[in-house]
Amino acid sequence: MATRRGNQEGSIYQRSSDQRWVGAVLIGQNTRGRPVHKYVTGKSRAEVVRKLKQLRREVDDGLSSIDRNLKVSELLNRWLDDVIRHQVVWSTAKNYRIIATHHIIPALGNKRIADLTVADVDHLLAKKRDDGYAISTVRRVRSVLAQALDQGIRWGLVGRNVATLSRAPRAVRQEGRTLTPEQARHLLHSLKGHRHEALFALMLSTGLRRGEALGLMWIDFNRKTGVLRINRQLKREASVLVAADTKTAGSRRAINLPVPMLDELLKHEKRQQRARNELGDRWMETGFIFTSELGTPMDPRNLYREFQEVCQKAGLGQWHPHELRHSAASLMLAQGIPLQVVSRVLGHSSIRMTADVYGHILDPDREEAANAIGAILWQSYERQSED
Repeated sequence: MATRRGNQEGSIYQRSSDQRWVGAVLIGQNTRGRPVHKYVTGKSRAEVVRKLKQLRREVDDGLSSIDRNLKVSELLNRWLDDVIRHQVVWSTAKNYRIIATHHIIPALGNKRIADLTVADVDHLLAKKRDDGYAISTVRRVRSVLAQALDQGIRWGLVGRNVATLSRAPRAVRQEGRTLTPEQARHLLHSLKGHRHEALFALMLSTGLRRGEALGLMWIDFNRKTGVLRINRQLKREASVLVAADTKTAGSRRAINLPVPMLDELLKHEKRQQRARNELGDRWMETGFIFTSELGTPMDPRNLYREFQEVCQKAGLGQWHPHELRHSAASLMLAQGIPLQVVSRVLGHSSIRMTADVYGHILDPDREEAANAIGAILWQSYERQSED
């Protein structure tokens, strides 16, 4: 039984079969030019009127294709399979899937996207913090969910991104541990004659990431100018070593070697040539600067173990290879190298990132700046007043 409808309500009628109210709105035409309607139902006419008004707003906003039965788990899995798998490196895609399957889906997977609220996301993030997860992990949970919802919006399946509306846990950046100048010189002295003397010295003097150092090839080295070009990184993906792109576009860079480091790298080249001659056919030529004893690429995990042994033998305790990078940055800044230059040497994506990580080292510079401006603005005025 059809009844008179209000302005812009669409078609409303009551079904005789179950006495439920039904409303319909024209949302467009199909490929044959025939009208396409979308329907809503309710127990009362007033309920259908409300639903039709909401549907009309969605049609006007281009959101009429939103799937109100789509679950969070379905969107996440589709996003991981159809988008992420082809857009990021294998290790990143694996990390995203772990975050989704271990943190998001168990808590929100069965919830319909249409019913997902900002409060749901805030509760999930708070629960992860209460369970003792690191802030970085909790922030990744929010980021993965936000990226999946963003893709859902692009597909026309999601109306809004409630994850981006949630509050991300405040990141507390830890200051990286660094070697003092005395410790750094002691480490270099302890490395004399070690097979990886040039490798660790290079990481300490230039701040190269572990993967960047292991990804260097002889074609990247200009022996006359002492310039190294960082074009790739060596990393492990699915138990296979691969030469991949650098971490970011800004990580592709050229660096000048200190003269002693240039000499050390040339000595390393001669040592490698002797090993190549001695092994003959057993040597596997790969073109990498730093290799295993047989010429194959070095596994980053082996480098970590060897660096641990070197530091223990030198009496420095336990240190991670990445702390050579922190040490290089700290030593450069302590010598007065401008922050923007250090940022370029390190291959940071922005100078702000360098300032966030190493800003504490610049405290003396800030004090000096304050004293200088004080002298200009006040001391000269005081002298003038005394006269």
